[in-house]
Amino acid sequence: MSIAIIFSNKDPEPWAAALKHSLPDVKTEIYPRISDPEEVNFILCWKADKDILRQFPNVRVIQSAGASVDHILQLSHLRDDVVITRITDARLSEDMWEYLLTAVLGYLKNTSSYAAAQQQKVWKQLPYRSVRKTTVSILGIGTIGGFAAERFAKLGFKVKGWSASVKNLDDVYCYHGLESLGEFLKHTDVLINLLPFTSATANILNSKNLTEINSGGFLINAGRGEHLEEQDLISLLNSGHLSGAMLDVFRQEPLPQDHAFWENEKISITPHIAAITNIASVVPQIAENYLNLQAGKALKNTVSKDKGY
Repeated sequence: MSIAIIFSNKDPEPWAAALKHSLPDVKTEIYPRISDPEEVNFILCWKADKDILRQFPNVRVIQSAGASVDHILQLSHLRDDVVITRITDARLSEDMWEYLLTAVLGYLKNTSSYAAAQQQKVWKQLPYRSVRKTTVSILGIGTIGGFAAERFAKLGFKVKGWSASVKNLDDVYCYHGLESLGEFLKHTDVLINLLPFTSATANILNSKNLTEINSGGFLINAGRGEHLEEQDLISLLNSGHLSGAMLDVFRQEPLPQDHAFWENEKISITPHIAAITNIASVVPQIAENYLNLQAGKALKNTVSKDKGY
């Protein structure tokens, strides 16, 4: 039995080195240099080719190299008996929280507007918002989103959270189910998307939903690019209903150089860096899952194929 590392846009070498250190007696190979594909029963995966599983008939576990698993669920030839697992890491929650806090405070204090004014050598004071008069609403309050929601609440923001299932968080107004989405969005100043990507959440950041938040509101998308109807966002920015957006994820990555987002001064772009997996921090849980598989024990952080998370 062996481990195959299959990445499309991550450097696999540090992962392989860390796994070999944790599991020195286990064959760990990087695709496409796999000596015997039929021997592979555990795949560490990140955005592999859609048909990759044709080559690995005996795989039993596919471990995501991050918190998301939509890239695995979209693979063809994914057998029902194959278990999908994902990464959970406190560092991811902390890093995401810091990214979101930076974006929200920038919105409150007009940092993008002042940066643009500086380029034009314009001295003009703008009205700003205060924390205690700002409502932050978070789509997706699982491990990472729930952590961020409670942190925002502790700082004095009014915080709302929405998820598919019932959640209870300290000092956070929690909503669940599609029937409550409209009510959740009302009176929102900053809308943050941290949802997993599923068929139910595709294109959820559309004109219908985004017009429910307050005029002059701000959007932060750190979920998936497929959540956002891009032209709807541009239209709402042009109309002034949204004052700006911070985007970390996109339908196509890297973002094409001719994409309209690059030229829009109301959009801030970051290259999918809101929360980057720390290899040293997460490899022990990957190694543990491999050992549990070999021992017939329960795996950690398993994913429901039906729910998509």
